[in-house]
Amino acid sequence: MLTLSHDDFERLVIDQLDLLPDDMVDGLENVIFVVEDRPEDGTLDTLGLYDGVALTERGQYGFGEMPDRIILFREPLLAIVEDLDELRDEVHVTLVHEIAHFYGIDDDRLHELGWA
Repeated sequence: MLTLSHDDFERLVIDQLDLLPDDMVDGLENVIFVVEDRPEDGTLDTLGLYDGVALTERGQYGFGEMPDRIILFREPLLAIVEDLDELRDEVHVTLVHEIAHFYGIDDDRLHELGWA
């Protein structure tokens, strides 16, 4: 298992966000990205989570809404990689996966596309 401080992990996530295509991130409105050590249940099985209402399921959405959150879980991601290159790859895939949920793409479709 790779070890990386919370601050260094956050920097890596920011770097990976910067590498995503503009057309993927330009539509992200009222979304924050958060790094947490583990999910609330303490499991190492969950790498990321989209906490919000997908664009395809929103009725009226506007001023005063709490932001949606895309959460990356540091310890589960570190537990599945051997080195920084693998971590970058896993963070990239996790970001794409969770952003896809924002756009209303479900897990079945993500599996079909190879982003699960």
